[in-house]
Amino acid sequence: MNLEELTKLRRDFHKFAEAGWCEFRTTSIIAETLSKLGYEVQVGKAILDESSVMGRDESIVPNEIERALRQGADPKWIEKMEGYTGALAVLDTGKEGPTIALRFDIDAVEVSEAKDDKHRPYREGFSSVNSGAMHACGHDGHAAIGLGVAQVLAAEKDLLRGKIKLIFQPAEEGVRGGKAIAEKGILDDCDYLLALHLGLGLPTGKIAGGVAGLLCTTKFDVFYKGKASHAGVAPNEGKNALLGAANAVINLQAIASHRKGTSRINVGVLHAGEGRNVIPPKAMFKAETRGETEEIASYVYERAMKIVKSCASMYDLECIVKEMGKSTTAKSDGDLVDLICQVAEETREFNSIESFYNMGGSDDFSWMMKRVQEKGGKASYIALGADIEAGHHNEYFDFDEKSLLKGVVLMSQLVEKLTNSES
Repeated sequence: MNLEELTKLRRDFHKFAEAGWCEFRTTSIIAETLSKLGYEVQVGKAILDESSVMGRDESIVPNEIERALRQGADPKWIEKMEGYTGALAVLDTGKEGPTIALRFDIDAVEVSEAKDDKHRPYREGFSSVNSGAMHACGHDGHAAIGLGVAQVLAAEKDLLRGKIKLIFQPAEEGVRGGKAIAEKGILDDCDYLLALHLGLGLPTGKIAGGVAGLLCTTKFDVFYKGKASHAGVAPNEGKNALLGAANAVINLQAIASHRKGTSRINVGVLHAGEGRNVIPPKAMFKAETRGETEEIASYVYERAMKIVKSCASMYDLECIVKEMGKSTTAKSDGDLVDLICQVAEETREFNSIESFYNMGGSDDFSWMMKRVQEKGGKASYIALGADIEAGHHNEYFDFDEKSLLKGVVLMSQLVEKLTNSES
């Protein structure tokens, strides 16, 4: 697959962006492509542990499937998904050797894409047509790279040994899908596990063999229920959910940093109130906590819960907290990172190579890394440089598409190197 084909594929995924647990069209295209290449393909429910699925709204699934079908999804793959998304493709060489898994995340971000001529996707006609969903993090590129790698490996099957698993993961945004794949057990026989991420502040032509600084995180929604009343006639009879939420949001930002390392807290959404002259009976907000270690993450989350519940008590409100996503930390294996850097140099695709890059964010690939490492395998998360037009999760995000081919070359040659190594 050449750069032109990769770019066309990436732009198609970008135009029909689908948020986490809604990637029905994306999954069907990926599954059909992989099947035609000769892979054994499973999709949706078959590759997930349902009890570990987080942050999925089943009520929107029928409408999302209907839209996907209108936009070109394959009905036979939609049926096989059983209401869930994501794909697993297996290439068994029939020869003894290691089992190697590659993960590519496929979901969009819940962002409304910029629509003006300074934004290339809009200017060139491939900006998202789906309201409130945009590939603002590069996962459209990851999906395209994954299919490019699949094509290369299928063509070179006779030169490979062992088994290759390609995982196209749903719902990475909000760290909602990774644990469900890890807990399913499909990685338990893996000797090696790899993933990559475009951009991350690294320019095109630069690469880091391993990402450091993956933070533990918990995503949660808070719902306050109070009592409505007339703001002028009977304000004393109301229970003000808006004030409870506002106080909680402000006080969450006052949680002290932990002396042992990095911590984060953010409230990204706040909704409250019904009318100008009504004491607000309902409020909700969406928040996240992060920590460099499980200890620090627990510290931030526990204090956040105290604040949330105390503010509910202060205003005599009912309070419900729903956990929507969660991820742990993980560390790339040093000897595997060394091999990645060696292969990157051999490809001659990169002008700058370093061992580790500190991302300072979270990714639920960490659940998969941890699972493989606990079973005796090795894992690494690669930072693939790509010039970007705006920061990740920004409505003007776009990346240098020349990085797509670099990703395919690197991942394909890594598999070739590992498949002929001692497992």
